[in-house]
Amino acid sequence: MNVSNLPPIHPGEILRDLYLEPLEMTPYALAKKLKVPRTRIERIVARKTGITSDTALRLAKFFKTSPEFWMNLQNSFDLKLEAQILKDELELIPEYETAA
Repeated sequence: MNVSNLPPIHPGEILRDLYLEPLEMTPYALAKKLKVPRTRIERIVARKTGITSDTALRLAKFFKTSPEFWMNLQNSFDLKLEAQILKDELELIPEYETAA
């Protein structure tokens, strides 16, 4: 299967499944450590909102990752979602052909 055909994965799923659950940490506990409102992390984990650059910097510091890791997860999700929405329209756009 082509990777671009995989369904979009919200960064909140990654945060929940690969970070919070293994650490047995609640969104509230993480929010407290990141010094952000509890609702911010709860909404990310619930897939209701995305990861901002502010949140990416905080998650990177806490989990010893890079902010780019978190932003790339968000960008990938956004692009895949938008590609699904624009699929029919994008198919009508011709590809640029170079002169031989």
